[in-house]
Order: sequence, then C-alpha cells, then structure tokens
Amino acid sequence: MNKIIFSCFIFIAPFLSAQKPVQIAFLSDVHFQDLYGSFSDQNFKGIMNRGTGKPTILRTMDSQLHSTRIFNENYFAFLKALNDIATKGIKIVAMPGDFSDDGQAYNLRGLHAILEKYHQKYGIRFYLTTGNHDPVGPFRNEGGKDDFLGQDGKPLGIYSKENIGKTTDKVITKDIAESGYLEILNELKDFGFYPKEEDLYWGTPFDHNPFKNYNYKKGIQAADYSKRMYEVTKGFSVPDLSYVVEPVKDVWMIAIDGNTYVPKNINEHPENTSNYKGASIGYNNVLTNKQHLIPWVKKLSVEAKKNNKTLIAFTHYPMIDFNDGATQEIKSLLGEKKWQLERVPQEEVAKVFAEAGLQIHFAGHMHINDTGIGREGDNILVNVQVPSLAAYLPAYKILTIQSPDKMEVQTEVLSEVPRFDELFPLYEKEYEALQNSTGKILWNKDILKTKSYHDFMLFHLKELVRLRMIPDDWPKDFIEKTKNLNGEDLLLLIQNKDQLKEKRITSEDFKKWSFDDLLLDLYKFQSADELAKKDIPEERLKQYQLLEKLYKDQDSKDDPFVQQLKSVFKILSLLSNGDPSDHFEIDLKRKEIKRL
Repeated sequence: MNKIIFSCFIFIAPFLSAQKPVQIAFLSDVHFQDLYGSFSDQNFKGIMNRGTGKPTILRTMDSQLHSTRIFNENYFAFLKALNDIATKGIKIVAMPGDFSDDGQAYNLRGLHAILEKYHQKYGIRFYLTTGNHDPVGPFRNEGGKDDFLGQDGKPLGIYSKENIGKTTDKVITKDIAESGYLEILNELKDFGFYPKEEDLYWGTPFDHNPFKNYNYKKGIQAADYSKRMYEVTKGFSVPDLSYVVEPVKDVWMIAIDGNTYVPKNINEHPENTSNYKGASIGYNNVLTNKQHLIPWVKKLSVEAKKNNKTLIAFTHYPMIDFNDGATQEIKSLLGEKKWQLERVPQEEVAKVFAEAGLQIHFAGHMHINDTGIGREGDNILVNVQVPSLAAYLPAYKILTIQSPDKMEVQTEVLSEVPRFDELFPLYEKEYEALQNSTGKILWNKDILKTKSYHDFMLFHLKELVRLRMIPDDWPKDFIEKTKNLNGEDLLLLIQNKDQLKEKRITSEDFKKWSFDDLLLDLYKFQSADELAKKDIPEERLKQYQLLEKLYKDQDSKDDPFVQQLKSVFKILSLLSNGDPSDHFEIDLKRKEIKRL
C-alpha cells in the first residue's frame, strides 16, 4: 500500500511543483476623477443629480467631446475593469501613467481609497508609474478647470486661487491644484512608489545596493523622496520616481518614470514649476535629458538574466512608432505637427532600449490599441500599447507569463459598463443651457440615447473627429472638396464606366458610405487597430481594399487632389494591417509574435 502511495506521489510531484503562470493586468490612462469626492477646505460636493439623488462633481459633456478622453464615465469603467480583474483572480495590476487627470489632491485621495479597497478585499497589488497628467509639472502648481458643470447647466469654474480662471461662477479649493511629485508620492506610496514588506525586491535608479543584499529596510531608505532627484539640466534638480519590483518570485517589473520636465528658462528659480516644459513628448527627451535611465535598465537586464528573472517594463510613453508604418505618409499629407506626430518616438529610442536588453514594454499615453516590434541586431523589443478606459476602444491588457521566453497578451474590451449613463440627466440640463446661449457649436444630443459603454465611446470618437480632429488636423480646402463625396464618387474619380465594367465592379454598391464615414473609420483604426474591424461593415472594408489598390495603381502626379486621396487610402491600409494587437503570443526565443 505504501509503495502505491509513494509511486503516486512521484507521478504527481512535478505537477504540484510546476509554477502557475503569472498574470499581470495593465490599466493605462484611467484619468480618474472622483465624481463623488469632496474637498478638504470647502463644503461643495457637486451638483444634485435628480436621477440618483446624489451630488456629483463632473465636467461638461461639451468639454468631453472636444477632448481625446472623457472625464466622467471612465469612473464607472475603472470600477468595471477592477471587478473583472478581481473575478479573473489576477493579483497584480500595473498602471502605466495618467492614473489621474492632473493629479489634484481630491482625485488622488479618491483613487487611493479605491485601490486600497480592492487590495484589502481581493488581495490585488497595484504598481503605478507617472504620466504627463500626474504630475503636470515636477512641483505643485496652482490650477483649476473652467468646464465643470454648474447647477444651472452652465460651466462652473473650480480653481485653487481666487485670481485665476475665466468663469464668474466659481468654487475655490486648494484641492484642485496640480500636485507635484512629492504630493503624489505621499498619497500613493503604497502602490509601487515605496516597497512593501511582501515585495521580494525593490530598487531605484539611484539605489546602489546589490540585488543579493536587498532587504526591506534598505528599500525604504532608497525610496525617500530626497534620494530620487537628478539634474535634468545643470542647476535644475527634479524627481524621478522610477523603480523596479519583484512582486512574485522570478518576475521583475520595471516602472520607468518617462516624464522629462526640462526648464524653459535657465535663469528662473529651479522650483518654479511653471518654468518647465510638459513631458508629453515622451522618450525623445529621455535620450537627451534623462540618460541615467538607460544604464539602469541595462544593469537590470544583466542582473535579471544572471538570476533567471523575467523582466517586464512599463512606462507611460511608447518606445516604438505606433502608426504601423504610416507616419511618413501622414506627415506628407497633413504636416509634421498634426495627428500628434510630435509624440512619435525617434527610431533611436527602440534601438537604445533594445541594446540595453529590454524585450517587453507596455505603454499608454496615446489612448490606442497597438503592437510595435523593434529589432536591433539579435535584439527584439516588443512595445504593447495599452488602450485607455477613457477613449475608444475602452480596454485593458492581460499579460500571462507562461515561461521566461513565452508570453501571451490578451485585450479585454469593456463593452458593457454598469451605471455608464448615470450622469445623462445632468447633460440634458447642460444641453438646454447651451441651446439658450449664442455662438456655441452644439454637441449631438443623440449620444444620450446610447445603450452601452461601447456605443457611448464610439459616439464620443465620432463627435471628437467632427468637432476637433477634422478642423485641427485636415486642410480646409481638402475637407471642402470631400464633404459631399460618397464611395461611388471616389471610385469614379479614377475609373470610368468601361473600366469598371471590365473589372466587374458595380459602382452603385459604393454609394452607401460617405467620405465622412471613411475619415471616422480611419480614426477607428488609429485608435483600436484590428479591433476596429468589428465596428465597420465587412462590405465597406472590402471596398476600401479595392479603392486602395486602384488609387495605388493610379498615376496622380498631375492631380494634387487625387494624390491626397491616394495618401488617405495608403494610410488606411497601413493602419488596418499592423502587427497582432488583440490576442497574441510573444516568443522571445524565436523572436516573433503570433496571432492567437
């Protein structure tokens, strides 16, 4: 009997000892604003929502539809994502920046309370890194917004000082000021910025203690704010909250603080936060003004390899061009300063970090779903763009580490979000107030008829393209020429009836969509990559492919308008045929990724 039991134990022992795959959820660009928060020095708790009977601090719908992100409904999307993660049993959540929307104290407190609740209830451990909205500058700065919603449906200003802001109807509270690094560190230190006792390892770029000698006490000492400063320019010392952590055995997560705040005037006082340029340009400034991060990453890569650790990096900013090879074409068509092209990292960024040994990197910032692959000699760097919960297509990523060489990435789309329409009665009041004022572009009230979070965010994109992207990005004369065109018109511009008959193409089938539909679809692909195909009719996708081929074969040197349209179809083709970005496997041994 004992022999049988012993034999059974020998058989099952390998299965018992086999390590369960580690899963990490990545939630980027949450842009958390506390709808139901409060101010420490002011009784104002927002305006009353007749639908819920609760006071609510929210921004106007008009401001949301002119922004690349929403400000309000993402509160509910954040809770939905966290509930999903808890249900899936995932215990590690990384947040690659813009976890707040300008780092105001009341929002940081609200975020802290939610993260602590999920940590206590489900054992989830959160690891944050900073984005350009948290902080906006290296040090605390007075601030506020003109576009909160007031009780009468008109804009309400909430400011940190009496003498700033445009609106006459205002609330003054210090809690709306833009926090600096110190305030963020003090409020959110429990979520990665300081070590926890259960972390197996924790360090910073300025910590010279060897990994083998690590203990919690040394980690706490290294985490002190005063020890995490560097000279961004001679005479100007600013903080860097980068850190590396081993939350579970043999997995190292590098949280890179990619914010590089460079002074505009070297004669100003180093602590004048308004003297620093914003960090939204990303890694291009890291290469010039934050170079200490590169040898640190290289050192960690060497240590990880030597000690059999799997190394995963996450930052707010992309390391690889996220336009699927279309950047040059976009630049030629629209100009160098359109389409957020200033945020595209230089090729040197991927080269430098690939040579430093980095292989897997998760980023946010752009509010898009995308995968980019950089190759430098024998090195490969995979950059995974995590979508925002506050933009189309709202989603987060799950990384499953099967082995040090093989990983799986899954995109989890938030289509249904409980309570997403909770604020609609307040927007009704806003719309009425806008109708009664003059000189305002009215947003489309049909957004309040949407039945799901997916449809709400798709409508947001549609209004954003109409109200901001087309006026800001596209040449006026081009938009004027295309505004009444449909798919058939685009076809007949380059093919006559005989040519179409010869190719067996029925031009009437192309009448169902307009050029405005095409432009919206272009932005869908920019935002959602391959996942956009679910929101575009299959017949239209086939017609786009055909038009792209026909325009490509067209000699258009003598017709600038046709040349522009040729560029549009080329950009559309490139954006819709990128590397796998929905569900895929990364094989580091073979240096390839495979769609699953």
